[in-house]
Amino acid sequence: MFQTFKNAFKIPDLRKKILFTLFIILLYRIGSAIPVPFVNGNMLEFFTEYGTATSGQGGIFDLLNTMSGGAMSQATLFALGVQPYINASIIIQLLTIAIPALENLSKQGEEGKKKLNTITRFVTVALALIMSIGYYMLLKNEAFGLPVLNNTTWFAGVVIVACYCAGASLVMWLAEKINESGIGNGISIILFANIIARLPSGAASVWMTAMNMFKQGGVHIALGILFIIAIVVVMVALVGFVVFITESERRIPVQYAKRVVGRKMYGGQSSTLPIKLNMTGVMPIIFASTICSLPSTILMFITKPESGFGLTVYNFFDTVFNPNTSVVYIILYLILIIAFAYFYVAISFNPVEVANNIKKNGGSIVGIRPGKPTADFISKVLSKITLIGAIFLGFIAAFPMVLNLINSGMFGSIAFGGSSLLIVVGVALETVREIEAQMTMRHYKGFLD
Repeated sequence: MFQTFKNAFKIPDLRKKILFTLFIILLYRIGSAIPVPFVNGNMLEFFTEYGTATSGQGGIFDLLNTMSGGAMSQATLFALGVQPYINASIIIQLLTIAIPALENLSKQGEEGKKKLNTITRFVTVALALIMSIGYYMLLKNEAFGLPVLNNTTWFAGVVIVACYCAGASLVMWLAEKINESGIGNGISIILFANIIARLPSGAASVWMTAMNMFKQGGVHIALGILFIIAIVVVMVALVGFVVFITESERRIPVQYAKRVVGRKMYGGQSSTLPIKLNMTGVMPIIFASTICSLPSTILMFITKPESGFGLTVYNFFDTVFNPNTSVVYIILYLILIIAFAYFYVAISFNPVEVANNIKKNGGSIVGIRPGKPTADFISKVLSKITLIGAIFLGFIAAFPMVLNLINSGMFGSIAFGGSSLLIVVGVALETVREIEAQMTMRHYKGFLD
């Protein structure tokens, strides 16, 4: 990987793209540190402590805070991060399957893609406005038990909501600039930078846990050393496992028939149809996290009843949807990951279309008749591959939660470490592939050379 970046810097065009991407990331990190007017600066430290203390308790704000690189816990300009843009992209992608007009736009090439991008921008702004109002109401209602806003008038509310909405729109613009003039996917690169920005605080949390062991003396010193070694070994092993699964694929052999056109013969060669083991990426985890986090998030907006049936219902949801103490939460989380994995594959991969394309090009899967039998065979293989990929996603996402369930004080800071790890590894591999492709294209020698 490092050799790839070293070689890329030797090419002026690629060097400009990489430096431009780094500059956009720098601008984003600066925006993540700019405070919003009328927010009590003395409470920022409390928010940070709150996010650390309650990490992994199931609130959607824990995940959003990780995705925003800590900006949400500090109520800064880019507190919403890339989440509105991601949600808008997912919504438009799903609606493309359900609404014929959008489906037609997706098939109109570059022109249709531009129109879909315009629609996605408007949806992003609308979602950013909704999330901004919700976040402002959370701060205004003192959901965390302390006054956060210096001014609660309607004018202050309009300014705060406008700042958050403008910040989300600016993040969308920065991401699109990376797509146009930088390296990699803009949203993925910003997400990658946000998660990497949270690594020092995670490492500090692990170090503080080890230091507390050291202070107890005796056998706890050895336990502290073993704790640090175990964390490093487990993280390295998980990274290697994620890379292995991410790069794994099932290759279905395809044989193309020979065709004679004029005096030339075409076809006759063998090829493969690659199907990625983890075709869905991190999307099922994001879907499942959002659904599972909704009850605990709603509870943050509700005043706890003092007695009666309301208190019983409140305590039930507070207990069941708390991954620190609830096995039910983790089981539900795993079931939703598997369900969303199948759902996402169903809307993004069409076996019938793939089978028809193979048939039109004069090809067939070895031992399978063209047409419907080919589509059925691909669907059967895809179903098995999706199950394996979903189990892998479930393991990576739930493993840190199980550790947190065993000892929240020791492993509380890594409750959402699985999804973060998948994003970091996936974006790193994707970016390296794109850089290598750009280098190959610039070093290609044609028949005139």
